[in-house]
Amino acid sequence: MQSIGIIGVGSYLPEAIISNAEIGRGAGVTDEWIVRKTGIHERRRAAPHEATSDLAVAAAQRALDRAGVTADQLAYLVVATSTPDHPQPATAALVQHRIGARRAAAFDVNAVCSGFVYALKTVEGLLSGAADGEPRHGLVIGADIYSRILDYGDRRTAALFGDGAGATVLGPVAPGLGLRQISLVSRGDAHHLIEVTAGGSRRPASPGTLTAGDHYFRMDGRGVRDFVTRTLPYETDRLLRRAGVSADAVQHFVPHQANGIMLAELWPDLGLHRAALHLTLERYANTGAASVPVTLAELDRKGAAEPGELVMLAAFGGGMSLGLALLNWSMEAREETPAPGAYPAVSPLLTAGEPVSPLAP
Repeated sequence: MQSIGIIGVGSYLPEAIISNAEIGRGAGVTDEWIVRKTGIHERRRAAPHEATSDLAVAAAQRALDRAGVTADQLAYLVVATSTPDHPQPATAALVQHRIGARRAAAFDVNAVCSGFVYALKTVEGLLSGAADGEPRHGLVIGADIYSRILDYGDRRTAALFGDGAGATVLGPVAPGLGLRQISLVSRGDAHHLIEVTAGGSRRPASPGTLTAGDHYFRMDGRGVRDFVTRTLPYETDRLLRRAGVSADAVQHFVPHQANGIMLAELWPDLGLHRAALHLTLERYANTGAASVPVTLAELDRKGAAEPGELVMLAAFGGGMSLGLALLNWSMEAREETPAPGAYPAVSPLLTAGEPVSPLAP
């Protein structure tokens, strides 16, 4: 079977920049407190007229342009999101219509912030099994608008999230390049750590749920931190052993942009001592399922990876869920280097601060 890899990436971040000072006024905290607890300085917020599908369409078009692939060449279109436009139809169906991907099977994946890697595994498997003559391109989008489900009086969550979308085009690549190993993990016994408790079939929206604020995003920060610090190092080592790869061979690490302080404290335990750690949370915060592809797009814009270099992706989120992917970068550097200042730089490794859970008092 021909190898499948990432042949195009793109992202879209809304224009509105929301500062820590603005967030802090509602949550009762300062800019200094937010930076010290999270490493986040600002985030983007979708305009009132923008829905998740709008962000996804913009990112998709940029990824298709980067890949040199047209929408009607797509066999599959998958949107990873936990903030869909509405309960049904799938947000992917709206994106398919908007971009003209008339041949693509379109559906959503919800593994919360791990959704992009789950969708990547799904589309890679579908494309690898395609018969001769069938389309061999797929589009994987991560998109979320968390600003619509946050309680801005809750300092544990208000500062952590931003809105955005990132997209990747998958297609055939040369031998030795592309996706090598993907690992997906679910721990349903910890589902209570991250949740929106109302608005579904268990507790339909009602005046009572609205009054109680049960349609807002809630998170047990300490429990999430414990899950990630316990699970991610083990699963990272397990993935490398399954792939027959040394940790020292990994050259780039692109994690879910959950909390910069937590990632800085966790980083030494992953054993990826020779890898560059790519962070974009300083400017964009946690964009949910979009955070990994948004950071991949920044990596591409910066020209940080050469074809063949080993890249690891790691995402974790509600469910609880975790997704890891190991790939050999399959994109040539851009022919034109973006002008200085055209795109935000990929952030350096943040300095670890005091051991804290995300936004713990």
